Amino acid sequence: MNVQLNPVPPSAGVQPPASPRSLAETGISPVMLRDLLLKTMFRTNLDLVSSLARALALQVPLVQDLVDQARSQRLIEATGTLHAGAGNEMGYQLTDAGKSRALDALSQSEYYGACPVPLAQYTEQIKRQSIRDIRLTRDQLMSGMGHLILPPDLMANLGPAVTSGRSILFYGPPGNGKSSISHGIRAAIGDKIYVPRAIEYSGQVISVYDPVVHAAAETALDDPTALRRTSNRYDNRYVYCERPSVITGGELSLDMLDLAYNPTARTYQAPLQLKATGGIFIIDDLGRQAEPPQKIVNRWIVPLEEHRDILALQSGEKFTVPFDTLVIFSTNFHPNEIFDGAALRRIFFKIKIDGPNQENFLKIFAMVARRKKMPLDEKALMHLLKVKFPTIDNRYANYMPVFLIDQMISICDFEGIPYQMTPDLIDRAWGNMFVHQEEIAR
Repeated sequence: MNVQLNPVPPSAGVQPPASPRSLAETGISPVMLRDLLLKTMFRTNLDLVSSLARALALQVPLVQDLVDQARSQRLIEATGTLHAGAGNEMGYQLTDAGKSRALDALSQSEYYGACPVPLAQYTEQIKRQSIRDIRLTRDQLMSGMGHLILPPDLMANLGPAVTSGRSILFYGPPGNGKSSISHGIRAAIGDKIYVPRAIEYSGQVISVYDPVVHAAAETALDDPTALRRTSNRYDNRYVYCERPSVITGGELSLDMLDLAYNPTARTYQAPLQLKATGGIFIIDDLGRQAEPPQKIVNRWIVPLEEHRDILALQSGEKFTVPFDTLVIFSTNFHPNEIFDGAALRRIFFKIKIDGPNQENFLKIFAMVARRKKMPLDEKALMHLLKVKFPTIDNRYANYMPVFLIDQMISICDFEGIPYQMTPDLIDRAWGNMFVHQEEIAR
């Protein structure tokens, strides 16, 4: 399990976690540290202190101390070989007693590699990088929305909701950008935080860093011959990442919000909301999950109100973890249809995301056409506005320009004709946007 060295953090912004200067400062018990070293050597066959330091995400002097302690217990021995390509480092290997102890430790937990961060230390780091400390200007929020065309009153409501760090409910008809706006919020925040590779509680290790969820900043590897090492500037047990954005939809179930225990490896994986700490948790398509929306929101009552969550180990022991996440609920249902009044009170901001008016629809249509190199045609546009939209009571939606133009592009590609927009092509594209209600003989 090879751990990449961390990038150099910026000079300003979130305060980084200090690199531990001694084994005691790691906050991990001596026995757990020793066993982590032995398990890592057993599983990886690494024999150099510098390589082990990278795998354990600790500084070389600390790992050398660990090796020396294990040698004194006759669990590790020097191989007597100096590695010329690694600065003449001495090689080490497990003794028979060390292998036996490693196997015993692995039988209790298969976790090896990066040293975990104690929950108490992690809690302090969360305070230093809280999502609730984010302050966005209107310009920053607009920049994050990129190509989205949004009405001014929506931005006026969205800004305070985001900067509060409180829960948000987006509701309104489908296809109007609720998901895109959620992504835009993440882009607007823009800064980076420190995500632990794993945390430790009561002797149990919980993996947190997830490459699928967390976008690590570009790493900067040290030159081993350099006089000044940059990676010492903060704790390598953390990964310097973009603020996370976790998105779930109709697949969300309540057990996904609990610790995931692997009975074979006897290890824990952090639940989704813990991985989203310091960032955004988006629950999309609320109302389409197996559990009722009311039940899902009830699960969030304590975290949303008290900024803490309660998790449970396999033993049944419960413990508290910080909850520092901007939760965004998004639904196509009217809130009164899926929530009671108590649940709605606990969601701090309720923002309706409606379809565009005709003017904004045309702006979106023109922007999409330009991006996809589809020439605009006044006659075709008038046919769309005057003939097609009246059939649906002139209800415009943000998804329609992309849908219609992509349909016309597909037709042109098939027919072998240049991209063009005509009333006939509008009709053919429109026909694929809706399914007419009718009886199907079976």
